Amino acid sequence: MANATPRVRFCPSPTGNPHVGLVRTALFNWAFARHHGGTFVFRIEDTDAARDSEESYDQLLDSLRWLGFTWDEGPEVGGPHAPYRQSERMDIYKDVARKLLDGGYAYHCYCTTEELDARRAAARAAGKPSGYDGHCRELTTVQVEAYEGEHRASIVRFRMPDEPITFTDLVRGELTFTPDNVPDFGIVRANGAPLYTLVNPVDDALMEITHVLRGEDLLSSTPRQIALYKALIELGVAKDTPAFGHLPYVMGEGNKKLSKRDPEASLNLYRERGFLPEGLLNYLSLLGWSFSKDQDIFSIEEMVEKFDIPDVNANPARFDLKKAESINGDHIRLLDPKAFADACAPWLQAPHANWAPEDFDAAAWERIAPHAQTRVTVLSDITANVDFLFRKEPVEDQASWDKAMKGDPAALLTTARENLAAADWSDPESLKQAVLTAGEAHGLKLGKAQAPVRVAVTGRTIGLPLFESLEILGKDRSLSRIDATLAKLATA
Repeated sequence: MANATPRVRFCPSPTGNPHVGLVRTALFNWAFARHHGGTFVFRIEDTDAARDSEESYDQLLDSLRWLGFTWDEGPEVGGPHAPYRQSERMDIYKDVARKLLDGGYAYHCYCTTEELDARRAAARAAGKPSGYDGHCRELTTVQVEAYEGEHRASIVRFRMPDEPITFTDLVRGELTFTPDNVPDFGIVRANGAPLYTLVNPVDDALMEITHVLRGEDLLSSTPRQIALYKALIELGVAKDTPAFGHLPYVMGEGNKKLSKRDPEASLNLYRERGFLPEGLLNYLSLLGWSFSKDQDIFSIEEMVEKFDIPDVNANPARFDLKKAESINGDHIRLLDPKAFADACAPWLQAPHANWAPEDFDAAAWERIAPHAQTRVTVLSDITANVDFLFRKEPVEDQASWDKAMKGDPAALLTTARENLAAADWSDPESLKQAVLTAGEAHGLKLGKAQAPVRVAVTGRTIGLPLFESLEILGKDRSLSRIDATLAKLATA
């Protein structure tokens, strides 16, 4: 099946916020399908009524659109294997479960939870595997009638083969699982609801999925699915067994798998902070794969051209937020200037903007935007970097004030003001020379000399290029702010 034109699937559950590890899985499937001219199927696994929600479902679709993914079959697109939501396919699963029971591939299990727990504890005490022990595997008609007479509920279990299962993982190579490590497993609950162990491979079979590319955490279920596929093929439900590839863990702090509870795991965090979709996808693609030894920055089109599953590394990949931000910053600098200015729009408006809407100056923004594009790593940085232009007074940041106003800041600012008043305000280099000369007069290098000026004018010690910022703010407003700072220092 590995040589077939790929039909891959991305099948998340609509529970909570999308996880970046989930996005990485979607990306690898999508890029693999696009690279080989295959089909990307988007399927929703929404059989858990207690946890699934329409809000999460809508959020999933919105997130995929934001990231730029398109799907060839699935919700809102349709396709030959519709419906693509498991909650709408229950009759299909019931029919397959019946066929598995009738064919002897599955059986009813009447064991109670207490009985199972007791036998598992005994197995562990004896140093034996504690999985299901096959108690109900070969029940006689009399035993079944007795259990039924007790009104015992039963689940449906799949009958695993008694020989080892070997398969070649596209990422990890040949793997073998022995029978004692893969016992019979449940496929239908006592209330008749089908379990993931049934519905996932049944959907893959009916949708003719050729390659199952998923997280390493699902590797232990693969021998079960391979055995189930063999039964489905013999029953005429499936045509073939797909190739499997298990993607490496995404690790967070402390060598632990990045979980939904980790703040950096939420896709929404990156949208809210102003990551570009292409920047985030570029970084996520590097979690288990590399473009080349000497190139980390590339477009999604370039990734699609090179990506293939055999090139995925099996080792766990560590999530590094700083590197993600750095890569995103590189993508920001690759934007056309107008595209950058447009992308910043949400962060120049309420609720992000800390200035009155009527004080926003579009001309000033147009002039400062190219300087901002060279400095920010995420778009949300833009608000604090340009607010000095649109506020009547600069932001009050006590930490910045304490850091910059050391020594004799009043003397430095007085000299700098005199020099700036005489400078050419159409030339940032002239403004730089004015502050440089003031610093020299007080035994300070430019870095130390410009800090009090920056805080006086912008309110912060860190920001966009100072002298270009002064030019755009203008002479009158800049000198007025320095005067206000001198007055504040005089009364301190």
